[in-house]
Amino acid sequence: MEEAKGLVKHMLLARFKDEVQSEEIDQLIKGYANLVNLVEPMKSFEWGRAVSIENLHQGFTHIFESIFESTEGVAEYIAHPAHVEFANLFLFHLDKVLLIDYKPTTLRS
Repeated sequence: MEEAKGLVKHMLLARFKDEVQSEEIDQLIKGYANLVNLVEPMKSFEWGRAVSIENLHQGFTHIFESIFESTEGVAEYIAHPAHVEFANLFLFHLDKVLLIDYKPTTLRS
């Protein structure tokens, strides 16, 4: 299964519910970031707030990116008890979510 091998980026776009306070969002982000210490296949984690001037973000306010070495690593992460527990808490606070896994490709000339 050659397709499963190679770097996979796990991108989550989110909009928190209006009633979720900024301190609560900060704590949720810290919990998300801590998964990299708990789930071995998760190699890195970055996040940021949407700053697009084109206004095409469709209401999403936060972007979270994790990197895995393979699609098997993503599957292991998704099933990991630490992720399952965190995801249930995190998703409860979201008004809108979009999740995409992709294999980055670099064009060479």
